[in-house]
Amino acid sequence: AKEIKIKLGILLQKPESAADLVIPYTEKAEKPAKTQKPSLDKALQWRDSLDKLLQNNHGLASFKSFLRSEFSEENLEFWMACEDYKKIKSPVKMAEKAKKIYEEFIQAEAPKEVGPDGKVGECGQLNNFPGRVSNCSTLCSHRLFLSESGPPFVNIDHFTKDITVKNLVEPSPSSFDVAQKRIHALMEKDSLPRFVRSGFYQEFIK
Repeated sequence: AKEIKIKLGILLQKPESAADLVIPYTEKAEKPAKTQKPSLDKALQWRDSLDKLLQNNHGLASFKSFLRSEFSEENLEFWMACEDYKKIKSPVKMAEKAKKIYEEFIQAEAPKEVGPDGKVGECGQLNNFPGRVSNCSTLCSHRLFLSESGPPFVNIDHFTKDITVKNLVEPSPSSFDVAQKRIHALMEKDSLPRFVRSGFYQEFIK
């Protein structure tokens, strides 16, 4: 036990110079192994499973490129940001990331509601962080929001947005779960079928 204490004492001593902190390395760093292109069987599974598509590096990159070509990559970027957010352990960093996600993807300076008839009308605005949701007609719970200017915002309904804002009063790993699941469902129902019909996907099944 005495020997262990002595060794720990040596390890905890401050280095005499900055040179002591330098970690030696070889001149030729090893390059990370490139991931292989998915097999035909795996690529075919993407047609019916968004999760399997998102879990594959090649599939995810191709899906993102496809959405970018349609100027609709914000939903995927939000989903990815939520995945990164859930991995954070520090409460302080989690709060910072939550604020960033909220401001980048959810909060809108001049939100508009898009009804089933395609007509655009004024709607309540989210103010501050976590923010408040102003009164709106009950129909808002079935409508999507767009912004007149600035970056595009994710397509979540008023009800989902309200829940997310309330969850952000005290940020936790599950704060964005409801919104993330909503966006996942939208991508699976709308974006995935279009991706499967596109040339981006066809490259994998030639």
